[in-house]
Amino acid sequence: MKSIKIVQQLSMVMILSMGSYAGGKLVTPALSPIVPIVVPSTPLYIGLGFVTAGLSRDCPCDPRGPRINDMTYGGLLRAGWDYNRYIGLEVRGIWAKLEKDFSETTHFGLFVKPQYPLTETINLYALAGVGKTTVDYSNERCFKGSQLTKEGFSYGGGAEYAITDAWGLWIDYQHLLYNEGVFDSKSNIGTLGVRYTF
Repeated sequence: MKSIKIVQQLSMVMILSMGSYAGGKLVTPALSPIVPIVVPSTPLYIGLGFVTAGLSRDCPCDPRGPRINDMTYGGLLRAGWDYNRYIGLEVRGIWAKLEKDFSETTHFGLFVKPQYPLTETINLYALAGVGKTTVDYSNERCFKGSQLTKEGFSYGGGAEYAITDAWGLWIDYQHLLYNEGVFDSKSNIGTLGVRYTF
């Protein structure tokens, strides 16, 4: 009998801990609604694109003569992380070695990416960071297979267009070199490509 009373007492304690009696009826306390925790989205993305790289420099044969120009084509790989709608980080690698006259351009950089969503589908952005640019010169005419390498500040800007939640297009401009090296080389690129967001 003693063990039965103990069990009854424990059962009553459990019932009272779950509710209370009012007017002879068991009333359970109201439970607060469960509020979901919203974690801000921080999407990662990659992109593959087409590059046009413009280069101008003094002619080594006649530095006092007109500047010579070259336009080279190639590809770009970019990967980034949008911390929020207004700021992100991006790394990019550029290889422009097609249809060359006398130069090949490669570039690798890390950029802070301030951005502004103009509409639900159009995003404007800027690029500001550091990079390494290398221009290889072919051994034609008065060129002697020289190479120009510059590390330092690089900047640019562009726009992205969202086709779906995952897929989009972009177009942008990036400044690489300004009056660098013995022959005052200048270089800028334009890119166009497809972006995929995870």
